[in-house]
Amino acid sequence: MIAKDVAIVGVGSSNFHELYAEKDASRDPYGLAADALREALDDCGLGKNDIDGLLCTNLKYGRMGDVIGLRNPKFVHDLEGTGRMSGVSLQEACAIVQAGLADVVAVVYATVGRSVGMKYGGEDGGPTTAYDTMYGMTSTGAYVSLMYQRYRKMYGVPEDALAPLAINNRYNGARNPRAVFQREIDHAEYIGSRFIAEPLRKLDYCIINDGAVAFIVTSIDRARSMRKKPVRIAGTAGMAELNNHYTSPDFYFAACRGVADRLYKETGLGPDQIDCMQVYDNFLPTILFTLEGFDHAPKGSAWEWVADGTIGPDGSRPLNTSGGHTSESYMQGFALHVEAVRQLRGEAGDRQVRGCRTVQYMCASPIVTSHIFTID
Repeated sequence: MIAKDVAIVGVGSSNFHELYAEKDASRDPYGLAADALREALDDCGLGKNDIDGLLCTNLKYGRMGDVIGLRNPKFVHDLEGTGRMSGVSLQEACAIVQAGLADVVAVVYATVGRSVGMKYGGEDGGPTTAYDTMYGMTSTGAYVSLMYQRYRKMYGVPEDALAPLAINNRYNGARNPRAVFQREIDHAEYIGSRFIAEPLRKLDYCIINDGAVAFIVTSIDRARSMRKKPVRIAGTAGMAELNNHYTSPDFYFAACRGVADRLYKETGLGPDQIDCMQVYDNFLPTILFTLEGFDHAPKGSAWEWVADGTIGPDGSRPLNTSGGHTSESYMQGFALHVEAVRQLRGEAGDRQVRGCRTVQYMCASPIVTSHIFTID
């Protein structure tokens, strides 16, 4: 989808570090979402009555509208609480604006996963659950571990290949005042981290935490009158790989490459023109699969590509500059969109990428999505 006439004009997110300090079983996701939305509206200088489209993920639009006092939006929709929906929700917002179904769309996400003891595993996964469970396939982490074990065997990947990714995320998190984890780690600490689903260690897993994210989407023409420079969606594309399991024989390569080919063609931009990457990292092997599928790294060698400094703050393609899902928060991809906007505006503080003009968001999952963001 060519969406360069659509922009993100306001962003808001929780202070994940403060929320992580204390579990609170009474914590209200709608209250967190309202706070994030208030910040996003203030960010762009709009009021709640300017919103005429509302997209909610992991929330119900009826309750959300009641909490914020939004009575008669032109378009509303609930999306399931999964990470693949962060990219889908922005695509939907772009389509809504382009179709004229709404002028100002608020995209809102919230979770209280830590406070309510969410495990992201063990739940009823559908008709094959009983067969999966007997083999230990009780969570998405187990499935990704199985894929990564195969990837390692195919490409001769060493035991510590994910260490640069874990270290990079923690380095960036240490420079993000909102991040849950703000302490750097080294190689020894990574190797000492216990296995959860071998070969994946605890430091390869996303955080389970509480928080909320919101961003405001509108036309570029309307965006020019907002408080801050608009961030254009130069292009976005998606493709599903559907089955009853969170596995892909080719590590989502074909679906990622299909999305990449369309996105790069539509925008006229390619991997070498990306200044900063935000990659959905529910588990760290997903980053390797993503970088290869989107042609940032050669197939089978992303683990070597990330080890040479390329993804660091002074590298040619800094990665997950907020700390990603293993250090900043697990907002299922939504906070990565906010970080993309802050990087392009030059608002990322000590983690700011110098001269950042293009950011690519990528998600390798059963619904693969990617966007390229630019700023004028």
